[in-house]
Amino acid sequence: MYGLNEYASLEGINLEVAAKLDTGAKTASLSARDIKRFKRNGESWVRFYLAIDAAHSHPIERPLARVSKIKRRAGDYDPEEGKKYTARPVIELDICMGSALRSIEVNLTDRSAFQYPLLIGSEALKRFDALVDPSLKYAAGKPACATDAHTAE
Repeated sequence: MYGLNEYASLEGINLEVAAKLDTGAKTASLSARDIKRFKRNGESWVRFYLAIDAAHSHPIERPLARVSKIKRRAGDYDPEEGKKYTARPVIELDICMGSALRSIEVNLTDRSAFQYPLLIGSEALKRFDALVDPSLKYAAGKPACATDAHTAE
């Protein structure tokens, strides 16, 4: 059982953040800035900085899993631009919530205007076999995952 908000450990980045669990969103989003795509050994990669606080000023590099088209909210639509979606880079990231460690797809976008730097949508929640009770907060407690737990599905 998970609450509306949970602590999530971003494995490989060595960071714990508060996340919002949103069953109405399809994808997961991580707050990032200065997002640049580049090639490494013929493969597509992405370099970004966490848009969380000043303490996270070093670049993070990950292989690019894909590019996602995210539907814009009504207030975000620009008729001059003519696009009803925005393209966002997607990376695979190991996330620990409670004692569950799962590899999920996370799109990168600047969420600094939002209270939670990590939004976990329905696709990722399915990987966690999550039952979400929105009346609860931090029901799973602090992340406590074994390093090989992500192989459990």
